[in-house]
Amino acid sequence: MTAATVVLWVIAIGFAYLAWKRKDKSLTTAIDLGWKTLKRNAVVLLLAFVIVGLVNALSPQNLIETYLGPDSGWEGLLLAELLGLILPGGPYAVFPLIAVIYSSGAGLGPVVTLITSWSMLALLSVTFELPFMGWRFSAVRLGLGVAAPLAVGALAMLAAPLLP
Repeated sequence: MTAATVVLWVIAIGFAYLAWKRKDKSLTTAIDLGWKTLKRNAVVLLLAFVIVGLVNALSPQNLIETYLGPDSGWEGLLLAELLGLILPGGPYAVFPLIAVIYSSGAGLGPVVTLITSWSMLALLSVTFELPFMGWRFSAVRLGLGVAAPLAVGALAMLAAPLLP
């Protein structure tokens, strides 16, 4: 069990205790809502973990090291930014996939660029953003956001040799 799992258990038990103390069916309501959320997302989670397993089993380590490895330079950062732009899904699907890429030989800089690009620039989010914010807003946000993942990745690449 990881530290994150322990922290989540402590938080869940703490909230469950607070809901139970209210004696107003808060605990029952919370469990029901949690169960509905799990049922709604179980297939997506299962598919995401199957994909992660397949990527792990099929990942061509030499290609990852060549194109996203610690010595991939600016080309690796640019490729990582492009991958982050097109990666679909939420954190439950994306982070296990990125972890596989990282453990297969990707460098710190490209992985930081990938995560930053996915969180800032994911094209899938533009489909939700456009109807509410409009073209002008989306173009400005994306235009200004393109440099950030590269800058953060370059800093991570510079810092990597200094880390234990």
